[in-house]
Amino acid sequence: MSDSPDPVVERNVTEQLARFEHHRHGPIDRLQHFLHRYPTMVPVIVLILSLIIFGLISPNFFSAFNLSLIMQQVAIVGTLAAAQSLVVLTAGIDLSVGAVMVMISVIMGKLSIDFGVPVPIAIMIGLFCGALTGGLNGFLVTRLKLPPFITTLGTWNIFLALNYFLSGRETIRSQTLNAEAPLLKLFGERFTIGGAVLTWGVVLMLAVFAVLWYALYKTAWGRRVYAVGDDPEAAALAGIQTKRVLMSVYVVAGVICALAAWSSIGRVGSVSPTSFFESNLESITAVVIGGISLFGGRGSILGPLIGALIVGVFNSGLRLAGVDVLWQLFATGWLIIVAVAIDQWIRKISS
Repeated sequence: MSDSPDPVVERNVTEQLARFEHHRHGPIDRLQHFLHRYPTMVPVIVLILSLIIFGLISPNFFSAFNLSLIMQQVAIVGTLAAAQSLVVLTAGIDLSVGAVMVMISVIMGKLSIDFGVPVPIAIMIGLFCGALTGGLNGFLVTRLKLPPFITTLGTWNIFLALNYFLSGRETIRSQTLNAEAPLLKLFGERFTIGGAVLTWGVVLMLAVFAVLWYALYKTAWGRRVYAVGDDPEAAALAGIQTKRVLMSVYVVAGVICALAAWSSIGRVGSVSPTSFFESNLESITAVVIGGISLFGGRGSILGPLIGALIVGVFNSGLRLAGVDVLWQLFATGWLIIVAVAIDQWIRKISS
């Protein structure tokens, strides 16, 4: 019997390999790998298309006033989305961010107005309280090993109840803040660049994302955050103290929520215990549309900023087109579904 290879069999195997290689490097496969490598490109493309479409529908859409108004409107949700992003990157979720923000704004206002605490100290106490709320969530998740969803659902109710208790369900009016604590309204002050009118709250949002981008991509802490979110068991085997990393993530998220609380006072112009009631869900919306995977460990921190802008652009564009608020919510709902479907598609094919 000859030991030489069968030319027919060899040709068939070669043809099968050629077809396999062709399939693996088709346009859909290349698109999947590109999106897997650059997940932020999905929201970037959506944002660009949205700007083009609404710019064609409404001639006033690209006015400096309207574009700057969109930035002002997304400043609070965008800042909260930065905090939410950190938790989602670790494969968790924080339903309490909105309640934390409102409660901290009440604490800052009450200390300054009712107790005569100097405003800078009241703000520092508010930031410390934000860290404590994050520490509580982190403790429950890391030490008691409770699911983040259930944990933060519980603390959302706790912080909301404390908010109503501390405020007495009463609003501190704008006139009172102007007279006794104008620093609390700092991030609502406007300034002009060209024809655009922006607030310092927008600057704060951009600064928070810039700092988080540096921390996540240029420091060892950021690499550990991604590692824990991708595979906590593998991260632990690599020597990463996963509990400490998770705790730090929740604490930092709490501090960012406190910054958002300070910014929200300027945005609303008063300290209201009922303002931004749905901001926790809106922050999750920005994160999901921004391309951060709900399974953790994948996505760019800049994605939620783009996601918040997409929601702002949709709401503004539909409003200028005369579309009812009901259908704005309808469009946002489909944006969320499509964003999650794309994430699932990328994960499925890449595996």
